[in-house]
Amino acid sequence: MSTTRATPIEAGAARAARVASRQALWVGLGVVVLLASALAGLLVGPVDIAAIDIVRDALSRVPGLSVPSPLTEQQQAILWEIRLPRVVLAGIVGGTLALCGAAYQSTFRNPLADPYLLGVASGAGLGATVAIVFFAGAHVVGIPVLPLLAFAGGVVAVLAALGIGRSLGEGRSSTTLILGGVAVAAFLTAIQTFVQQGDTDNLRQVYDWILGRLATSQWDEVRLVLPYVLISAAVILLHGRLLDVLGLGDDAAESVGVNAGRVRLVVVTAVTLGTAAAVAVSGLIGFVGIIIPHVVRLLGARGNRALLPLSLILGAAFLILCDLVARTALSPAELPIGVVTAVIGAPVFALVLRSSKVSGS
Repeated sequence: MSTTRATPIEAGAARAARVASRQALWVGLGVVVLLASALAGLLVGPVDIAAIDIVRDALSRVPGLSVPSPLTEQQQAILWEIRLPRVVLAGIVGGTLALCGAAYQSTFRNPLADPYLLGVASGAGLGATVAIVFFAGAHVVGIPVLPLLAFAGGVVAVLAALGIGRSLGEGRSSTTLILGGVAVAAFLTAIQTFVQQGDTDNLRQVYDWILGRLATSQWDEVRLVLPYVLISAAVILLHGRLLDVLGLGDDAAESVGVNAGRVRLVVVTAVTLGTAAAVAVSGLIGFVGIIIPHVVRLLGARGNRALLPLSLILGAAFLILCDLVARTALSPAELPIGVVTAVIGAPVFALVLRSSKVSGS
Protein backbone atom coordinates (compact mmCIF):
# COMPACT_ATOMS: atom_id res chain seq x y z
CA MET A 1 0.00 0.00 0.00
CA SER A 2 1.53 3.28 -1.10
CA THR A 3 1.20 6.64 0.60
CA THR A 4 1.43 9.99 -1.13
CA ARG A 5 3.59 12.54 0.59
CA ALA A 6 2.70 16.19 0.35
CA THR A 7 5.09 18.30 -1.67
CA PRO A 8 6.92 21.14 0.09
CA ILE A 9 4.61 23.63 -1.64
CA GLU A 10 1.50 21.78 -0.45
CA ALA A 11 2.89 21.47 3.08
CA GLY A 12 3.69 25.18 3.13
CA ALA A 13 0.21 26.06 1.88
CA ALA A 14 -1.40 23.86 4.54
CA ARG A 15 0.75 25.42 7.24
CA ALA A 16 -0.13 28.94 6.02
CA ALA A 17 -3.82 28.02 6.05
CA ARG A 18 -3.59 26.80 9.65
CA VAL A 19 -1.80 30.00 10.70
CA ALA A 20 -4.40 32.16 8.95
CA SER A 21 -7.22 30.21 10.58
CA ARG A 22 -5.67 30.58 14.03
CA GLN A 23 -5.14 34.31 13.49
CA ALA A 24 -8.74 34.76 12.35
CA LEU A 25 -9.88 32.94 15.51
CA TRP A 26 -7.83 35.25 17.73
CA VAL A 27 -9.16 38.34 15.96
CA GLY A 28 -12.71 37.07 16.41
CA LEU A 29 -12.14 36.44 20.11
CA GLY A 30 -10.58 39.89 20.41
CA VAL A 31 -13.68 41.49 18.92
CA VAL A 32 -15.83 39.61 21.46
CA VAL A 33 -13.62 40.90 24.30
CA LEU A 34 -13.88 44.44 22.92
CA LEU A 35 -17.67 44.30 22.68
CA ALA A 36 -17.93 42.89 26.21
CA SER A 37 -15.68 45.67 27.51
CA ALA A 38 -17.73 48.33 25.74
CA LEU A 39 -20.95 46.89 27.17
CA ALA A 40 -19.46 46.92 30.67
CA GLY A 41 -18.46 50.55 30.17
CA LEU A 42 -22.04 51.44 29.23
CA LEU A 43 -23.70 49.48 32.04
CA VAL A 44 -21.57 50.37 35.06
CA GLY A 45 -22.05 53.71 36.74
CA PRO A 46 -23.93 55.56 39.48
CA VAL A 47 -27.17 55.25 37.48
CA ASP A 48 -28.21 51.65 36.76
CA ILE A 49 -29.19 50.95 33.15
CA ALA A 50 -30.01 47.39 32.12
CA ALA A 51 -28.45 45.90 28.98
CA ILE A 52 -31.88 45.02 27.52
CA ASP A 53 -33.01 48.60 28.07
CA ILE A 54 -29.98 49.87 26.14
CA VAL A 55 -30.88 47.57 23.24
CA ARG A 56 -34.53 48.64 23.26
CA ASP A 57 -33.60 52.32 23.41
CA ALA A 58 -31.19 51.85 20.48
CA LEU A 59 -33.95 50.12 18.48
CA SER A 60 -36.36 52.95 19.27
CA ARG A 61 -34.00 55.29 17.39
CA VAL A 62 -34.11 53.23 14.20
CA PRO A 63 -36.50 54.81 11.65
CA GLY A 64 -39.45 52.59 10.83
CA LEU A 65 -39.36 50.55 14.03
CA SER A 66 -42.12 51.16 16.55
CA VAL A 67 -40.15 50.16 19.62
CA PRO A 68 -40.83 52.30 22.70
CA SER A 69 -37.82 53.34 24.77
CA PRO A 70 -37.87 52.19 28.43
CA LEU A 71 -35.36 54.88 29.44
CA THR A 72 -36.16 58.26 30.90
CA GLU A 73 -34.75 61.42 29.32
CA GLN A 74 -32.14 61.59 32.06
CA GLN A 75 -31.04 58.00 31.45
CA GLN A 76 -30.87 58.62 27.71
CA ALA A 77 -28.67 61.66 28.25
CA ILE A 78 -26.38 59.70 30.57
CA LEU A 79 -26.13 56.82 28.10
CA TRP A 80 -25.69 58.66 24.80
CA GLU A 81 -24.02 61.91 25.84
CA ILE A 82 -21.81 60.83 28.75
CA ARG A 83 -21.04 57.11 28.82
CA LEU A 84 -21.02 56.23 25.12
CA PRO A 85 -18.64 59.01 23.95
CA ARG A 86 -16.32 58.18 26.83
CA VAL A 87 -16.30 54.48 25.95
CA VAL A 88 -15.75 55.27 22.27
CA LEU A 89 -12.92 57.70 23.01
CA ALA A 90 -11.25 55.25 25.41
CA GLY A 91 -11.42 52.59 22.70
CA ILE A 92 -9.97 54.92 20.09
CA VAL A 93 -7.11 56.08 22.31
CA GLY A 94 -6.28 52.61 23.64
CA GLY A 95 -6.39 50.98 20.22
CA THR A 96 -4.28 53.72 18.68
CA LEU A 97 -1.59 53.61 21.39
CA ALA A 98 -1.35 49.80 21.24
CA LEU A 99 -1.22 49.76 17.44
CA CYS A 100 1.42 52.50 17.37
CA GLY A 101 3.48 50.69 20.00
CA ALA A 102 3.43 47.47 17.98
CA ALA A 103 4.40 49.38 14.85
CA TYR A 104 7.33 51.09 16.58
CA GLN A 105 8.57 47.80 18.06
CA SER A 106 8.61 46.27 14.58
CA THR A 107 10.07 49.33 12.89
CA PHE A 108 13.01 49.71 15.27
CA ARG A 109 13.26 46.00 16.18
CA ASN A 110 13.09 47.09 19.82
CA PRO A 111 10.65 45.28 22.15
CA LEU A 112 10.71 48.21 24.60
CA ALA A 113 9.69 50.85 22.06
CA ASP A 114 6.45 52.68 22.80
CA PRO A 115 4.37 55.34 21.03
CA TYR A 116 6.20 58.12 22.87
CA LEU A 117 9.63 56.97 21.64
CA LEU A 118 10.51 60.02 19.51
CA GLY A 119 9.36 62.73 21.87
CA VAL A 120 5.62 62.86 21.22
CA ALA A 121 4.87 62.88 24.95
CA SER A 122 7.21 65.75 25.76
CA GLY A 123 6.04 67.81 22.79
CA ALA A 124 2.38 67.25 23.57
CA GLY A 125 3.03 67.96 27.25
CA LEU A 126 4.66 71.28 26.41
CA GLY A 127 1.81 72.21 24.06
CA ALA A 128 -0.80 71.36 26.68
CA THR A 129 1.07 73.28 29.37
CA VAL A 130 1.30 76.38 27.17
CA ALA A 131 -2.44 76.09 26.43
CA ILE A 132 -3.36 75.77 30.12
CA VAL A 133 -1.06 78.57 31.32
CA PHE A 134 -1.50 81.14 28.56
CA PHE A 135 -4.73 80.26 26.70
CA ALA A 136 -7.03 78.74 29.34
CA GLY A 137 -10.53 78.27 27.93
CA ALA A 138 -9.61 79.65 24.50
CA HIS A 139 -11.08 78.22 21.29
CA VAL A 140 -10.04 78.31 17.64
CA VAL A 141 -12.91 77.94 15.14
CA GLY A 142 -14.93 76.33 17.93
CA ILE A 143 -12.21 73.83 18.91
CA PRO A 144 -10.53 74.06 22.35
CA VAL A 145 -6.97 75.25 22.00
CA LEU A 146 -5.55 72.63 24.41
CA PRO A 147 -5.85 69.58 22.12
CA LEU A 148 -4.72 71.66 19.15
CA LEU A 149 -1.52 72.79 20.86
CA ALA A 150 -0.91 69.32 22.33
CA PHE A 151 -1.24 67.80 18.86
CA ALA A 152 1.01 70.44 17.32
CA GLY A 153 3.61 69.99 20.06
CA GLY A 154 3.76 66.23 19.53
CA VAL A 155 4.17 66.60 15.76
CA VAL A 156 6.87 69.28 16.09
CA ALA A 157 8.80 67.12 18.57
CA VAL A 158 8.92 64.15 16.21
CA LEU A 159 9.83 66.37 13.24
CA ALA A 160 12.75 67.67 15.28
CA ALA A 161 13.84 64.12 16.15
CA LEU A 162 13.57 63.11 12.49
CA GLY A 163 15.63 66.14 11.49
CA ILE A 164 18.38 65.21 13.94
CA GLY A 165 18.35 61.58 12.81
CA ARG A 166 18.46 62.44 9.12
CA SER A 167 21.24 64.98 9.57
CA LEU A 168 23.54 62.35 11.07
CA GLY A 169 23.37 59.92 8.19
CA GLU A 170 20.98 57.63 6.36
CA GLY A 171 22.85 54.46 7.26
CA ARG A 172 22.39 55.00 11.00
CA SER A 173 18.85 56.32 10.80
CA SER A 174 17.29 53.85 13.26
CA THR A 175 19.74 54.54 16.08
CA THR A 176 19.99 58.27 15.50
CA LEU A 177 16.20 58.63 15.35
CA ILE A 178 15.91 57.17 18.84
CA LEU A 179 18.78 59.27 20.20
CA GLY A 180 17.33 62.34 18.52
CA GLY A 181 14.02 61.63 20.23
CA VAL A 182 15.75 61.40 23.61
CA ALA A 183 17.48 64.74 23.08
CA VAL A 184 14.31 66.48 21.91
CA ALA A 185 12.30 65.03 24.81
CA ALA A 186 14.82 66.25 27.38
CA PHE A 187 14.89 69.75 25.87
CA LEU A 188 11.10 70.12 25.63
CA THR A 189 10.57 68.70 29.12
CA ALA A 190 12.94 71.33 30.48
CA ILE A 191 10.94 74.08 28.75
CA GLN A 192 7.70 72.62 30.07
CA THR A 193 9.06 72.63 33.63
CA PHE A 194 10.12 76.24 33.25
CA VAL A 195 6.65 77.26 32.01
CA GLN A 196 4.98 75.34 34.87
CA GLN A 197 7.09 76.97 37.53
CA GLY A 198 6.26 80.38 36.13
CA ASP A 199 2.55 79.84 36.85
CA THR A 200 2.03 77.61 39.88
CA ASP A 201 -1.71 78.41 39.99
CA ASN A 202 -2.30 75.99 37.12
CA LEU A 203 -0.02 73.17 38.30
CA ARG A 204 -2.95 70.96 39.33
CA GLN A 205 -4.58 71.24 35.91
CA VAL A 206 -1.28 70.54 34.14
CA TYR A 207 -0.64 67.44 36.24
CA ASP A 208 -4.19 66.21 35.70
CA TRP A 209 -3.54 66.33 31.97
CA ILE A 210 -0.10 64.72 32.25
CA LEU A 211 -1.56 61.81 34.25
CA GLY A 212 -4.22 61.22 31.61
CA ARG A 213 -7.93 61.89 31.75
CA LEU A 214 -11.10 61.03 29.86
CA ALA A 215 -13.44 62.67 32.35
CA THR A 216 -14.52 65.45 29.97
CA SER A 217 -14.99 63.20 26.96
CA GLN A 218 -17.71 64.32 24.56
CA TRP A 219 -18.63 63.63 20.97
CA ASP A 220 -16.70 66.75 19.88
CA GLU A 221 -13.45 65.13 21.02
CA VAL A 222 -14.32 61.92 19.20
CA ARG A 223 -14.98 63.85 15.99
CA LEU A 224 -11.77 65.82 16.47
CA VAL A 225 -9.48 62.81 16.81
CA LEU A 226 -11.20 60.24 14.58
CA PRO A 227 -9.95 61.35 11.11
CA TYR A 228 -6.32 61.35 12.23
CA VAL A 229 -6.38 57.96 13.94
CA LEU A 230 -8.22 56.39 11.00
CA ILE A 231 -5.55 57.59 8.58
CA SER A 232 -2.80 56.48 10.94
CA ALA A 233 -4.30 53.03 11.50
CA ALA A 234 -4.91 52.46 7.79
CA VAL A 235 -1.32 53.31 6.85
CA ILE A 236 0.16 51.15 9.62
CA LEU A 237 -2.05 48.13 8.86
CA LEU A 238 -1.29 48.36 5.14
CA HIS A 239 2.44 48.24 5.92
CA GLY A 240 2.20 45.07 8.01
CA ARG A 241 3.86 42.84 5.41
CA LEU A 242 6.64 45.39 4.79
CA LEU A 243 7.30 45.63 8.54
CA ASP A 244 7.77 41.85 8.58
CA VAL A 245 10.41 42.24 5.87
CA LEU A 246 11.98 45.15 7.77
CA GLY A 247 12.31 42.86 10.79
CA LEU A 248 14.90 40.83 8.87
CA GLY A 249 17.24 43.83 8.84
CA ASP A 250 17.78 46.74 6.50
CA ASP A 251 20.25 44.87 4.28
CA ALA A 252 17.93 41.90 3.86
CA ALA A 253 15.00 44.22 3.13
CA GLU A 254 16.99 46.12 0.51
CA SER A 255 18.01 42.82 -1.12
CA VAL A 256 14.36 42.01 -1.88
CA GLY A 257 13.58 45.48 -3.16
CA VAL A 258 12.15 47.09 0.00
CA ASN A 259 13.36 50.63 0.69
CA ALA A 260 13.89 50.34 4.45
CA GLY A 261 14.38 54.07 5.00
CA ARG A 262 11.20 54.97 3.15
CA VAL A 263 9.11 52.34 4.96
CA ARG A 264 10.47 53.50 8.31
CA LEU A 265 9.72 57.14 7.50
CA VAL A 266 6.14 56.39 6.41
CA VAL A 267 5.42 54.26 9.49
CA VAL A 268 7.01 56.78 11.86
CA THR A 269 4.91 59.54 10.28
CA ALA A 270 1.72 57.50 10.66
CA VAL A 271 2.56 56.60 14.27
CA THR A 272 3.26 60.25 15.04
CA LEU A 273 -0.06 61.33 13.57
CA GLY A 274 -2.05 58.74 15.51
CA THR A 275 -0.18 59.14 18.80
CA ALA A 276 -0.29 62.94 18.75
CA ALA A 277 -4.02 62.87 18.05
CA ALA A 278 -4.69 60.37 20.85
CA VAL A 279 -2.54 62.22 23.37
CA ALA A 280 -4.17 65.54 22.46
CA VAL A 281 -7.56 64.39 23.77
CA SER A 282 -6.50 62.05 26.59
CA GLY A 283 -3.26 63.29 28.08
CA LEU A 284 -0.31 60.96 28.63
CA ILE A 285 -1.33 57.34 29.20
CA GLY A 286 1.52 54.92 29.68
CA PHE A 287 2.09 51.17 29.27
CA VAL A 288 -0.70 50.56 26.73
CA GLY A 289 1.67 50.72 23.79
CA ILE A 290 4.20 48.41 25.46
CA ILE A 291 2.25 45.68 27.22
CA ILE A 292 -0.53 45.02 24.70
CA PRO A 293 1.77 44.04 21.79
CA HIS A 294 3.73 41.76 24.15
CA VAL A 295 0.52 40.11 25.37
CA VAL A 296 -0.56 39.60 21.76
CA ARG A 297 2.76 37.93 20.96
CA LEU A 298 2.30 35.59 23.93
CA LEU A 299 -1.05 34.60 22.41
CA GLY A 300 0.84 33.32 19.38
CA ALA A 301 0.78 36.23 16.95
CA ARG A 302 4.16 36.56 15.30
CA GLY A 303 3.73 38.32 11.97
CA ASN A 304 2.55 41.91 11.84
CA ARG A 305 -0.53 41.00 9.81
CA ALA A 306 -1.88 39.40 13.01
CA LEU A 307 0.02 41.44 15.61
CA LEU A 308 -1.15 44.86 14.42
CA PRO A 309 -4.94 44.30 14.22
CA LEU A 310 -4.97 42.29 17.46
CA SER A 311 -3.03 45.03 19.25
CA LEU A 312 -5.55 47.55 17.97
CA ILE A 313 -8.54 45.53 19.21
CA LEU A 314 -7.14 44.46 22.59
CA GLY A 315 -5.65 47.90 23.24
CA ALA A 316 -9.11 49.40 22.83
CA ALA A 317 -10.65 46.83 25.19
CA PHE A 318 -7.88 47.30 27.76
CA LEU A 319 -8.25 51.07 28.01
CA ILE A 320 -12.06 50.87 28.19
CA LEU A 321 -11.71 48.58 31.20
CA CYS A 322 -9.02 50.78 32.76
CA ASP A 323 -11.29 53.80 32.36
CA LEU A 324 -14.09 51.83 33.99
CA VAL A 325 -11.83 51.21 37.00
CA ALA A 326 -10.72 54.86 37.02
CA ARG A 327 -14.26 56.21 37.32
CA THR A 328 -15.66 53.63 39.73
CA ALA A 329 -12.84 52.66 42.13
CA LEU A 330 -13.13 55.85 44.22
CA SER A 331 -16.61 56.95 43.12
CA PRO A 332 -17.76 59.72 43.11
CA ALA A 333 -14.12 60.84 42.74
CA GLU A 334 -12.06 59.68 39.76
CA LEU A 335 -8.57 58.29 39.46
CA PRO A 336 -6.36 59.57 36.63
CA ILE A 337 -6.50 56.87 33.99
CA GLY A 338 -2.72 57.01 33.59
CA VAL A 339 -2.40 55.90 37.23
CA VAL A 340 -4.67 52.90 36.57
CA THR A 341 -2.75 51.82 33.45
CA ALA A 342 0.53 52.12 35.38
CA VAL A 343 -0.74 50.11 38.36
CA ILE A 344 -2.05 47.37 36.07
CA GLY A 345 0.56 47.68 33.34
CA ALA A 346 3.77 47.60 35.40
CA PRO A 347 3.24 44.16 37.01
CA VAL A 348 1.72 42.76 33.81
CA PHE A 349 4.75 43.97 31.87
CA ALA A 350 7.06 42.33 34.41
CA LEU A 351 5.16 39.04 34.07
CA VAL A 352 5.23 39.29 30.28
CA LEU A 353 9.00 39.83 30.29
CA ARG A 354 9.47 36.87 32.64
CA SER A 355 7.26 34.65 30.47
CA SER A 356 9.12 35.73 27.36
CA LYS A 357 12.44 34.90 28.98
CA VAL A 358 11.24 31.48 30.13
CA SER A 359 9.73 30.61 26.76
CA GLY A 360 12.83 31.80 24.94
CA SER A 361 15.33 29.92 27.14
